[in-house]
Amino acid sequence: MLSRNYLVALCLLLALFTLPVAAQNSDQLQVAQIGPPLQRAEPPAPDASAEALEERGDQLQAEKNYLDAIDYHRAALRKKPGSASLLNKIGMSELLLRRLREARKNFEQALKADSNYANAYVNLGVVYYQDRNYSKSIKFYDKAIALQPDAAVFYNNRGAAYFNKKQYDKASLDYTKAIELDPDIFEPSSRAGVQASIPSPEDRARYAYVLAKIYAKAGENERSLHYLRKAMEDGYKDIKNVYKDNEFSALRKDPRFAELMAAKPLAIPE
Repeated sequence: MLSRNYLVALCLLLALFTLPVAAQNSDQLQVAQIGPPLQRAEPPAPDASAEALEERGDQLQAEKNYLDAIDYHRAALRKKPGSASLLNKIGMSELLLRRLREARKNFEQALKADSNYANAYVNLGVVYYQDRNYSKSIKFYDKAIALQPDAAVFYNNRGAAYFNKKQYDKASLDYTKAIELDPDIFEPSSRAGVQASIPSPEDRARYAYVLAKIYAKAGENERSLHYLRKAMEDGYKDIKNVYKDNEFSALRKDPRFAELMAAKPLAIPE
């Protein structure tokens, strides 16, 4: 169970901008700011099974105790050499600690162990995304999508890279596909998390407007209105396009749309 303080911090973070998602196995872990180190766990028992060590490592990682998680996953790896899953999990903790070089090495080793391991490709993409090498990150996202075309978070991450390259049409296509696969992908409560570190207010405003268009086209009026408000609060300069963009044709008939536009939410200063 996540602590209340962590959830509050996460919500504040999402209110400003969102971060790329790194992929584990069945779960998608959100890359969030690292808090103070937790109390160290007991060291791995030498006689523990690989499965028990991996399970304990998973628990520690979920608790954000990344250093101890690495210790347990490495101990499990010694008993299961060449496990792509364990190498990926170690890389995940390194990534969450912002140790990008170490994370990259682990993800590369995971791919040497299993060249079809889609999550390791995605995580390598996140490493290069964090280094602002968006073109290279897209190449890894492409490989992951080719292997697993039904993973919403993969399209999310690639859309984030396209957005930061200011290739907004491609970003919009990927975000649309992500929402088709998981309508809750951009919500803070989504297990898949959200993507796209959007640094400037101008870009955040455009980002919110793009999401508003996508949700409006999908008939998700409430979510569309939410992102329209965010676009206005972030000072989106072309908000008047909402009256002519075809994606908003149905939303414009919603009384809440008229109320929002009449209210004219003021841009929130930095």
